[in-house]
Amino acid sequence: MARAFILVTDGFGIGHAPDAEQFGDVGANTFLHLKEKFEQAEQRELDIPVLTKLGLMKAASGAANQTVTNQYADQPVIGAWGYAAEISSGKDTPSGHWEMMGVPVLYDWGYFHEKQNSFPQEFIDAFCEKAGVDGILGNCHASGTDIIKRLGEEHNATGKPICYTSADSVFQIACNESHFGLERLYEICEIAYELLKPYNIGRVIARPFIGETALEFERTGNRRDYSVLPPEPTLLDKAAENGQEVVSIGKIADIYAHQGITQKFKATGLEALMDTAQQQITDAPDKSIVFTNLVDFDQNFGHRRDPVGFARALEYFDGRLGHFIDAMHEDDLLFIISDHGCDPTWPGTEHTREFVPMLAYGKKITAAELGHRKTFADLGQTLAELFTLSPMNHGESFLKLINTSNH
Repeated sequence: MARAFILVTDGFGIGHAPDAEQFGDVGANTFLHLKEKFEQAEQRELDIPVLTKLGLMKAASGAANQTVTNQYADQPVIGAWGYAAEISSGKDTPSGHWEMMGVPVLYDWGYFHEKQNSFPQEFIDAFCEKAGVDGILGNCHASGTDIIKRLGEEHNATGKPICYTSADSVFQIACNESHFGLERLYEICEIAYELLKPYNIGRVIARPFIGETALEFERTGNRRDYSVLPPEPTLLDKAAENGQEVVSIGKIADIYAHQGITQKFKATGLEALMDTAQQQITDAPDKSIVFTNLVDFDQNFGHRRDPVGFARALEYFDGRLGHFIDAMHEDDLLFIISDHGCDPTWPGTEHTREFVPMLAYGKKITAAELGHRKTFADLGQTLAELFTLSPMNHGESFLKLINTSNH
């Protein structure tokens, strides 16, 4: 029986979306721009033979409405390729992931729009009282790594949590594991989560770090996201209720507020995430959904505006992907998709509203052009049909296009 493996290349867009003007993102193209910067810096072409074989260059060409090519582009494509637009109102992580699983966010999240003094004073007062802290540091829009360098030493000395936000619907708290305590950080994040419900904020994120000085500070792998529930059951809920294993790798479980998840594995770094995902090729039973978020692309390179590092990570992923597809069972299906763009050459440090790749591979599928997919929810609808679950309310299945009747 078929199993579905989903790899989310977090933040990997392939050209500005049809509604990018509403977000100030016309011209953004994560893939094309990181490719250009890498090739200029390294004086060689980006080496991604497996992604090319799966149809990435064709998908990128369609999304950008221009020819995107490389040295492997003339070889036969063995996967199905398309490019998907998002219909959710925002370009944040939960919206993108929920939409993939058939539940787009068609309402507006609450946001903290002010760049400085971002949080309402009444919330700060209530938070400090319930959390038992003398105040907060930050209270602004910021890059997580930058604000830790800037305020980490003061945090160590005072015990005040570093609180910051971004263009996403998010409240983030950074604290030093050694000085503040990891469990206490989680506790105050839960307090913030409850207090922020009236503000309709999508996520509270615990951002633990270690180190004594600005030169030493380093975020750890103990991040934890506290997300609100999706507005209706996702494809994952339906699969779990059907008795299927739904395996979360990385931050997937946090994104879905641990709903519809039957097993979860944490892993830090691209190598560990791919190791854990590939182990499931051996371990996961029939009809499993193995869902992995590869956060490094977005977190370490997109937001940090490092196109060359992003490209190198993509080359590493491509190398791992070859071993991954070789190990897949005869009936397995692999889907590669992203949740939004994060163009490392774009002004600011936020996500970008872009098309994302919609790639599918299986040893029995027919190579096919999936074309312009109007919503990420096409993936959830495809999985619903694959596993004979009740249809989702959004999206159009592309299962018949890839001819999986043998499954």
